[in-house]
Amino acid sequence: MPIINDTTNELTLERIYSSPSLNGQTPKSLQFSPDGSRVTYLQGKTEDSNHYDLWEYNLASKEHKLLVDSQVLFDGSETLSDEEKSRRERQRVYGFGIMEYQFSDDGSALLFPINGDIYHYHIATQVAKKLTQTADFETDIKFSPKGNFVSYIRAQNIYILNISSGKETQLTRDGKGSIKNGMSEFVAQEEMDRMTGYWWSPNEKHIAFLQVDDAPVETIIRNEIYAEEIALIEQKYPTSGTDNVTLKLAIIDIKDGNIQFIDTGDNKDIYIPRVNWLNDSKRLSYQWQSRDQKTLKLISYNLKNRRQNTLVTETSTHWLNLHHDLRFLKDNKTFIWASERDGYKHLYHYNLNGKLIAQLTKGEWVVDSLATIDEKQGWVYFTGRADTPLESHLYKVPLSGKFPEHVQNISKRNGVHQVMFSKNNENYIDNFSNITTPEQVSLHAANGEQLTWLTENKVSPTHPIAPYYDDLVSPEFGAITSADEKTTLYYKLYKPKDMVPGKKYPVIVNVYGGPQAQHVINKWQGFDLTQYLLKQGYIVFQLDNRGTNHRGTAFEFPIYEGLGQLEISDQISGVKYLQSLSYVDKDSIGIYGHSYGGYMTLMAMFKAGEYFKAGVSGAPVTDWRLYDTHYTERYLNHPSDNIAGYEASSVLPYVAGLNGPLMIYHGMADDNVLFTHSTKLMKALQDEGKLFELMTYPGSKHSMNGKKVKMHLNTTIVDFFDRHFK
Repeated sequence: MPIINDTTNELTLERIYSSPSLNGQTPKSLQFSPDGSRVTYLQGKTEDSNHYDLWEYNLASKEHKLLVDSQVLFDGSETLSDEEKSRRERQRVYGFGIMEYQFSDDGSALLFPINGDIYHYHIATQVAKKLTQTADFETDIKFSPKGNFVSYIRAQNIYILNISSGKETQLTRDGKGSIKNGMSEFVAQEEMDRMTGYWWSPNEKHIAFLQVDDAPVETIIRNEIYAEEIALIEQKYPTSGTDNVTLKLAIIDIKDGNIQFIDTGDNKDIYIPRVNWLNDSKRLSYQWQSRDQKTLKLISYNLKNRRQNTLVTETSTHWLNLHHDLRFLKDNKTFIWASERDGYKHLYHYNLNGKLIAQLTKGEWVVDSLATIDEKQGWVYFTGRADTPLESHLYKVPLSGKFPEHVQNISKRNGVHQVMFSKNNENYIDNFSNITTPEQVSLHAANGEQLTWLTENKVSPTHPIAPYYDDLVSPEFGAITSADEKTTLYYKLYKPKDMVPGKKYPVIVNVYGGPQAQHVINKWQGFDLTQYLLKQGYIVFQLDNRGTNHRGTAFEFPIYEGLGQLEISDQISGVKYLQSLSYVDKDSIGIYGHSYGGYMTLMAMFKAGEYFKAGVSGAPVTDWRLYDTHYTERYLNHPSDNIAGYEASSVLPYVAGLNGPLMIYHGMADDNVLFTHSTKLMKALQDEGKLFELMTYPGSKHSMNGKKVKMHLNTTIVDFFDRHFK
């Protein structure tokens, strides 16, 4: 295994995955306190970047300080419930200590879920109090909107605890077996970005919640193979074409416990991806999505008269992408909504009768996300791609809807800006990076003026990356045309430093290629496997094929009902471009990817072996009938309506086409892309007499977390390509 060489500052895989992080200070979970007086964030300890504490930047004193040391709350080895493990895997969260926190409405206190219990921390007195101490774990912990209660899920039911009196109240009692109250189902967490199943009303009098019955869902029995044991896991996993959970939407009165169920229609084979209260607490909204994901309705429900009103109906011939860009204005008369109805994601202003007032943004570019609405000044702030699809900037447009084509750019530096506004809309946090600048966090006035650095993360002589920074290779950005000469495809090309004239270099195509993803972007990548491969004498190439994100529906939709076909065609166009370069060894072009990228690697090796000479496929989907309903049916339709498409999109019919070296790796406790995908592939390759290499990781899930796992995995990948290309 590579080791750190302190005398020569040699970049090794061990150094890449060791603390302190070469990326420098990388604060997580940034928040404004409710009064806007401080910005809080999670930061790893110097000696262990995966052990998180809560820090603050005080706007008055202009000082950073440790606000809460996680070891003061709990010092020991954490035990997580299966539900919490699943939530963290779905969130792609890895670490320990303080992983989540929440302010009370007045900003005086904080909530922390740690080790299955709830800790209440009073900021002024610095006193921590453990609110629960039960055998069962508490999950999805929230302050009520006015800070009088703490709510949580325990044993599949919803509980609240009065903070002043300490009295606990169980709000639901039928949660057991297949019935889960206030919890989000697997596909909601993994595919809809909905991690909760309950929502407080702003006036703190009601909680809306989903009751999930997973009895209809297929139970799969899978092995989780660890180093010293094998666990048989029964998991409710809805594979494509099979039954989903049954959902009931309800509202509970926390005073008397009365529950009213909302009629969501006769068709129970639906999704409810979003639930939002209106500011008046008299109305609740929910989004109703059809099983085929071609219809999405925004519906309001009146608590008093129980009447419902459909505010917006979106339809598509392909699929509808979900978003979080719904805001009900404080005037209780209008709301902002995002739609791709003109081919690009834009913002629209509606009244509460469902009448369109104005389209707020317009053009052949996409909005990323709605940042805030300043109702007093009449501005809507959002991030988007009005300048280039390779960067994300902060913009504003008038709430009046005048001149939607003329957005005002607020962020100035080229790169990717992720922003968060204070509650009063006066300031925002800008989390910024570009391909040469490590992540920086700054505080700005609403007009874009920078007020201060929160984390400048400047590459100074004391920065962890300093000994290696001069060796950092920035890529060349460029574009080619697809095979049909109709579509522009963007790429990144990394070349080793000090290339020898006349020498030809092997290339690794690093691919993902799936929907809702973008790799070719002007964003900090830092020192990772790419930079290590460059040091070993490889060229690294990335191309965003059709079907990927931030280019509009005309760029996304062509993959519908046939995955792994157009995407591979576009990747072949990339290889043909590489073959035209004088310094590329045409016979040494490999491909590597994880998850959808692992699937793409297999399709490339099986169907286009003349272009891709060796490949590493990580945790690949091999048969889409084994993957979950919400993701798979979005792109391939229901199996009964697209039998040929499912067959053509599976890698299994093409295994006989393998002629070059192939390595497969998979975590043996993967609960997302199940290990069955790889075992089916192994059997198919063996039946065809095809040789391949295999590396499995006991206990690892889909994200392949942990320093030792990452070091071994990446060492194995480099060794594989070295053996076949050098």
